[in-house]
Amino acid sequence: MPLSEEEQRLLDEMERNLYGSSQDVHAAGSSGSRLSSRGILFGVLGLLVGLGALILGVAVQSLILGVVGFVVMFLGVVLALSVRAPREGTKPTRSSASAPRSKRSFMQRLEDRWDEQQRP
Repeated sequence: MPLSEEEQRLLDEMERNLYGSSQDVHAAGSSGSRLSSRGILFGVLGLLVGLGALILGVAVQSLILGVVGFVVMFLGVVLALSVRAPREGTKPTRSSASAPRSKRSFMQRLEDRWDEQQRP
């Protein structure tokens, strides 16, 4: 069943908005999201130590050593993927916990961001 003109127009408009917002998200995500080489180094080291502990735990049939090895492996991967390098030209800042929190709720801030993205 073919779409009416109104439905086709709405579909075209939704596609344009979708493509525009996905390009914005991609551009925002790719800028300044460099991983720290030090974080990757320590993460891979943690991964290898954890893997060794896991294999040793299986070899000696020690459940505790196997679980500890798995946890160390997991934390190594998390560390490698979460530590970000600071952007060039910026000084490292203090923890965001010391920054005052916004008076607006989380949902209100999301709605504001959505409204800003929808403006031409």
